[in-house]
Amino acid sequence: MSTPQRTLTGATLDVDHSDPVYRAWLKEAVRRVQADANRSADTHLLLFPLPERWGIDLYLKDESTHPTGSLKHRLARSLFLYGLCNGWIRPGRPVIEASSGSTAVSEAYFAKLIGVPFIAVMPRTTSAEKCRLIEFHGGRCHFVDDPRTMYEASAALAAETGGHYMDQFTYAERATDWRGNNNIAESIFRQLRRERFPEPAWIVATAGTGGTSATLARYVHYMQHDTRICVADPENSCFFQGWTTADPDVACDSASRIEGIGRPRMEPSFVPGAIDRMMKVPDAASVAAVRALEAVIGRKAGGSTGTGLWSALKLVAEMVAEGRRGSVVTLLCDPGDRYLDKYYSDAWLAAQGLDIAPYTEAIDSLLRTGVWPGGKPSREPAVQ
Repeated sequence: MSTPQRTLTGATLDVDHSDPVYRAWLKEAVRRVQADANRSADTHLLLFPLPERWGIDLYLKDESTHPTGSLKHRLARSLFLYGLCNGWIRPGRPVIEASSGSTAVSEAYFAKLIGVPFIAVMPRTTSAEKCRLIEFHGGRCHFVDDPRTMYEASAALAAETGGHYMDQFTYAERATDWRGNNNIAESIFRQLRRERFPEPAWIVATAGTGGTSATLARYVHYMQHDTRICVADPENSCFFQGWTTADPDVACDSASRIEGIGRPRMEPSFVPGAIDRMMKVPDAASVAAVRALEAVIGRKAGGSTGTGLWSALKLVAEMVAEGRRGSVVTLLCDPGDRYLDKYYSDAWLAAQGLDIAPYTEAIDSLLRTGVWPGGKPSREPAVQ
């Protein structure tokens, strides 16, 4: 009996779901993805040292320890389970994704795990190391000159190949079980149970799809915690403007220099009503923060980690100024060795016209004195 064809997210679904061969393949594919979760779902919570007298603890959830080295491993796993269980991912057909790199690395890993081809549609400026990792996991890179065309190019490739366009920017917030099931939020709160401040005052996330901030915020509300969620947004991204103006149609023309976060449009997976606050972070501040992180804990991290850390340090400064005790959590999103030719290169900084010295001095001043340069940070600046 033939199965009617229908089009969904760029893929023509022409598989007979009652076919025993397909059902056996599907069961095995889901088993393999779930087995990966059992092996690697949890990650470390690192302590960023602050003066004891402040009564404030700052943590980084180290997502770089996932098998594919980034926070996006969780997202890719959820997207693959979502696509498989919806019948969208099929044997022998490629999975296509629009990505600035890290999601594509993780999705290439899961595609190889279940034995399907993978094509990453990425800006041509994506770091060479990310491209190497995608190819290492068996994926193929398809470059576009204008990041704003990634969506259309991905859908076109899916239609051309009969594959499935994963579309992380639409499905990130719905593919993750935000109520629990060892998601990143549940993991953070479980790891804090024996700390002196088990319920953090703030959790800081950065937005690429917006899926992580949505998961964190929904979990906090569902579990009735008092924790607030702050989203840090880099330059050349419209999330901050869209949140402050409540305009879902805002857009920007330039691509973010901080790979993995910042978008030229308000993505469908970004849920502005769930979060409590946003900060706009200069790119130079993001770079200064990751370099400060290396100096303090001896670990290199990607630029998105710096964006979140900068905002977390400003929140710490506010708490110190207000005499509040408590904890703040941010994310170590991926390792810095993927960006040695960017955020750790003085030549790249010079070519980009970025001066990190004032931001490095601000971090040093805070850690030394407990006071943010110029006094208490403004709570709702246009740029922080």
